[in-house]
Amino acid sequence: MSDEPQPQQHGQGWAPREPRAAGTPQRGTGTGTGTGGKRVRTGWRRYVPTWRMVLGGFLVTALLLVGGFFLGYSLVHIPSANALATKQANVYLYADGSVLARDGEVNRESVSLDRISEEAQHAVLAAEDRDFYTESAVDPQAMIRAAWNTATGKGKQSGSTITQQYVKNYYLRQEQTVTRKVKEFFIAIKLDREQSKDEILEGYLNTSYFGRNAYGIQAAAQAYYGVDAQDLDAPRAAYLAALVNAPSQYDVIAHPENRPAVESRWNYVLDGMVQKGWLSKAERTGLKFPKPKKTTTSTGMSGQRGYIVRTVKDHLIRNKILDEEELDAGGHRITTTLHKDKQDAFVDAVNDNLMDRLDPENRKVDTYVRAGGAAIDPRSGKVVAMYNGIDYVKQYTPNATRRDYQVGSIFKPFVFASAVENGSTTQSGQAITPNTVYDGTNERPVQGWPGERYAPANEDDRSYGHITVREATDKSVNAVYAQMAVDVGSDKVQQTAVDLGIPATTPELTASPSIALGVATASALDMAEAYATLANHGEHGAYTMIEKITKDGNKTVPLPERKTRRAVSREAADTTTAVLRGVVQNGTASAAQGAGRPAAGKTGTAEEDRAAWFAGYTPELATVVSVMGQDPVTAEQKKLYGAMGLPRINGGGPPAEIWAQFTREALKGEPVSDFDLRLQSGAERTAPPTASADPSSSTPDDDTSQAPGTDESVNRNPGQDEDGTEGGTQGRTDEGTTGDIPTGGGTADGGTTPAGDTTGVTGGGTGSTGNTGNTGNSGTDGANGTDGTGRTGGPSGTGTDTGRGGQDGQDGLTGFIQQSARRQ
Repeated sequence: MSDEPQPQQHGQGWAPREPRAAGTPQRGTGTGTGTGGKRVRTGWRRYVPTWRMVLGGFLVTALLLVGGFFLGYSLVHIPSANALATKQANVYLYADGSVLARDGEVNRESVSLDRISEEAQHAVLAAEDRDFYTESAVDPQAMIRAAWNTATGKGKQSGSTITQQYVKNYYLRQEQTVTRKVKEFFIAIKLDREQSKDEILEGYLNTSYFGRNAYGIQAAAQAYYGVDAQDLDAPRAAYLAALVNAPSQYDVIAHPENRPAVESRWNYVLDGMVQKGWLSKAERTGLKFPKPKKTTTSTGMSGQRGYIVRTVKDHLIRNKILDEEELDAGGHRITTTLHKDKQDAFVDAVNDNLMDRLDPENRKVDTYVRAGGAAIDPRSGKVVAMYNGIDYVKQYTPNATRRDYQVGSIFKPFVFASAVENGSTTQSGQAITPNTVYDGTNERPVQGWPGERYAPANEDDRSYGHITVREATDKSVNAVYAQMAVDVGSDKVQQTAVDLGIPATTPELTASPSIALGVATASALDMAEAYATLANHGEHGAYTMIEKITKDGNKTVPLPERKTRRAVSREAADTTTAVLRGVVQNGTASAAQGAGRPAAGKTGTAEEDRAAWFAGYTPELATVVSVMGQDPVTAEQKKLYGAMGLPRINGGGPPAEIWAQFTREALKGEPVSDFDLRLQSGAERTAPPTASADPSSSTPDDDTSQAPGTDESVNRNPGQDEDGTEGGTQGRTDEGTTGDIPTGGGTADGGTTPAGDTTGVTGGGTGSTGNTGNTGNSGTDGANGTDGTGRTGGPSGTGTDTGRGGQDGQDGLTGFIQQSARRQ
């Protein structure tokens, strides 16, 4: 390479250095220019960025922000809702729409925006985001301010719009972190592009927390004022809107010391509503602070509420209306058929006639007492009231639906209804009607049953001799009804019970003579359904407890159509009703007359006094009440002897008294109506009581003038004819042949029966001689006569005891009537 200087390219700014004279200052020192002619920044100027640097930095930052925004926008997706935001309570309502109970982990009921009053919507906007409908989804300035205050320890602040708060409530968790704020920012922007402002506001109002464990404005309206969100006016709405800012601290009931701050916030909300034109100044001027209620309708599970919720849930699942998963998800608004006034009346009746009369401290047996009951409208099948126990949190088992106690004699009407329905006859071939005569002797073996010997005892081991079906029902004679079940066919009785409404799966509902005595363990609700069928003239429809169900405030859940069918003929149902009216008028259920209305019913007592029942109905309401004995520790069934200080608990006692008070109060104000009955042929007449004890089953001749008429409560001294004159003899045979019955002659033809099978019951105070039957050996003072139940003619009857026989026969009847009146 040549040592000579190479020529430089033009523009490279190079020139040969000129020789520097001695003492001449070096170039570039002080304020001179730098190498190559450039000026060098010195001193403090070295730390000040040039405009080029500022511009470059701004551009780089802008590019980073824009790039970061698009990166974040693309990376952050709208997630699924968090678990807390979607959880709702199921709300249970009375038929009138008032809240009965709520259940679920979160007390929230989501409602559509049109079910939130405009005052409530505007109040929340005035409190939280007045320009919500015109502004963007985010407010960067407020976010920066809030972030700075949070970072510098000046307190956590959100600085968020309603859209951002909704994102936080619905999609994210509540912690105050930079990561959460970044996600909230991007999700809010995306959400604002995908949903309308109304949808976002609706979501916000349904997810905000208002204190008192109330999530969403609907739950808050109920928690603080006991109203629905659609009924909130401006003052109450403004208070709820103020709560969002500090739910726990702004509850003036829990923190009365904070009321000045709360009222200041309340006024701020109202002023904002005026500023935005949502409230006039005139309206604003007259408003007073609406103090929330200290207590509102309890939405917990105490009292009857827990029982009802559990029973309704079981009903929904069993009928495949909703399954467990759907119920667990919540969000259902379930309107029941229960009437609040009737529900309260049931509780009062049980308390007044049972619970308030117990003395558990001095009588251990009183600690065993439980009660249950159900009431159904016979025409609609709607359950209007239930009683399940003193308190769900104290006694868990719903007593209205449990199926573990024998129903006792309230089952007997099903036997008679089945007899009429099937046109059944006695063993001797006579049609079974209310006037059919049966042998009511205690422990009389049932005839015609192919199984092992069955001889049921009557209550208190009393014998009644010959007695009509009507009387046997009044006095609940087991011997008669066990025989009737066999006469009808116990399998037919079983089917009739199922047709009336008793579940086929009911424990111990078996085809045998014992079915008549109520060994089956149906629930009070089951029995109420069956009795409602009788009250509805034999037309059956399954009971219902649900009026309407909606999901998330707008979706209607379809309900199965209620179908009705003919369970038994109208004559069978109505004739049974006629017989059961006698039980109330003359029999063991006289306490039911306290209802003050025409009523039909039947008492019942389970084996060893473990349960007592009354099942009764008016044309408008069928109700069953049970009193049961249960050990509070072991849950073992217990006898109720001595409870309430009484020797025993009978169906005609507390159960009938509860029924009477409840029915009177439940139907208060409704017109009193009588039963419209269409009776079985021959049932219109009522045969007088009979005192013969011969084991025959026959029906009085419909053509005779023996029946006094249609009055079911005839109590006439046997031995007098319809004209009031003494005389008249009844002759009856085992085969059921009815002798000719004169109206005043004092004699009767006993029929054509073998010797010793004919009974002569002779009236004749003048000393006339009782005539024998056609085959003889029938007398007025037979060897087998039983005091108190009439005289039974036997093989050794004298048949010639002039005068004395007639008097003894009448004495026996009189004793029978007196003894029957003392029963129960």
